[in-house]
Amino acid sequence: MKAKRSKYDTNPLDEKVADHAEDSWGSSPPDASTGGVSGATREIRGPQRRTVQGNSESEAPTRRIDEKAVTSYPSVFIPPVHQQSGIYQPPRVPPPMVYQPPPVPPPGVYQPPPMPVAHSAGSAKVSGLGIPEKWAVILPYLPFYLAIVAAIVELLLVPRTETRVRFHAAQGLALQIGITIVSSLLTLVGLFSTRFSGATLFSIGATVFLVVSMIRVWQGKPHHIAPLDEATKWLDDKINPRK
Repeated sequence: MKAKRSKYDTNPLDEKVADHAEDSWGSSPPDASTGGVSGATREIRGPQRRTVQGNSESEAPTRRIDEKAVTSYPSVFIPPVHQQSGIYQPPRVPPPMVYQPPPVPPPGVYQPPPMPVAHSAGSAKVSGLGIPEKWAVILPYLPFYLAIVAAIVELLLVPRTETRVRFHAAQGLALQIGITIVSSLLTLVGLFSTRFSGATLFSIGATVFLVVSMIRVWQGKPHHIAPLDEATKWLDDKINPRK
C-alpha cells in the first residue's frame, strides 16, 4: 500500500523537481534593465562614487595633529599640574631623615645618684646620737663590757631610718651577750674542776674576732654573722627607739 503523502513532503531524488519548480514560479522574460556581461569590460557607474579618492585627506601620507588635541586619557598617577603641562615630572622626594641623637640619655638606663660633696662616706652624723656613722657602728664591737651599754643606748636613741647603725648595734649586742655567756660558763667549769676549761683561750679568740669586726665596719665592708640572725632581728624589734 502506498504511503499517504502531504503537500509538505518533498523528494530530492525526484527527476522532475526542476519541472515542478518552473510550474510553481512560472516562466518570466529576462529583465531588460540588466545589462549584458558579454563583451569588453566597461566601467559601472553608480549614483554616487564612494571611493577613497573622494576624500583626499584619508589617503594623505601624514596628517598634522594639533598639540591641544587629547590623544590619551589622563593618568590617575600623575598630578593635575603635570597633566596640564603635558610633560611628566616625577614627584618630589622629601629629603632623607637625618638621625639626631637624643640630648639626654634614654629612659630605663640607670643613672647613679650624685654623691654629696660635703662629706665622705661614713662621716654623716647619726640622728639621735650626733656622732659620725663610722664611730657609731664600731662601738657595739668593742672588746669590753662597755660595748653592751653602747649597743643598748644606740638601739634606744637611733631611729629606725638609720638601718645600718641599728643593725650593727643589734648584732653587736647579740654577739657580746653570747661571748659573755660562754665565757662565764667556761669560767665556772674551771673553778669546779681541776681540768683545763679553755676559758682563757676563748677570751683571746673572742677579743681577736671583735677587733676584726671593728676594722671591717670601720672600712665600710659588709659584716654579717649568720648564726646571730634570729637574735639580731629579735633585739631590733623589741628595743624600740624613744621618741
